[in-house]
Amino acid sequence: MGKSVLYMSMSVDGFITGPNVSPSNGMGDGGLRLHDWVFPDVEAGDLDAAVARLTGVNKQVFDELMATGAVIAGRGTFEAAGGWNGDHHDGVEIYILSRHPAPDWAAKWPNVHYVDDLALTMREAKAAAGERNVMVHGASTIVPMAIKAGLLDEMMIHVVPVLLGEGRRLFDGLGFGLRELEPVRVLEGEGVTHLRYRVPR
Repeated sequence: MGKSVLYMSMSVDGFITGPNVSPSNGMGDGGLRLHDWVFPDVEAGDLDAAVARLTGVNKQVFDELMATGAVIAGRGTFEAAGGWNGDHHDGVEIYILSRHPAPDWAAKWPNVHYVDDLALTMREAKAAAGERNVMVHGASTIVPMAIKAGLLDEMMIHVVPVLLGEGRRLFDGLGFGLRELEPVRVLEGEGVTHLRYRVPR
């Protein structure tokens, strides 16, 4: 069975979005800067062409991310991204942790599941992913819950050399004290440093 891995791009000052996040501004003001490493020189919204230009370490990391077999995300992350149009990548199952039912626009997608129990969600996502890893994608709700419950195996943090100053922080209000992480890997990419940690239970 694969691992549950948090994948997030983050500014040096700890933000995963800029300020003023909205449905039409999913990454907030300036937040798209955090994804320049994976969508370099994107023109006219042609993300596929931008990804095709990836090389070296950034291509390696992107390929690892796209090899995951299921996705778990928070409602804020999912809905601000327009639900990734119902397909984060390759038609994998998407599990959205939420106390609310799926909105009508998301309920039509058969591989999107709104759930309210993180432990059950993790079991189902790992079963759906098989031998592949589960991508965990979220912040203030999922991360502390998963760490405290011993459900998060690793973190892959893509640190971008920018200070956003405001926005949504990745590790805001964890709700627990000192927790040591085990370094697994550090990769220097173009415009980003990829940090991978194991989360001891």
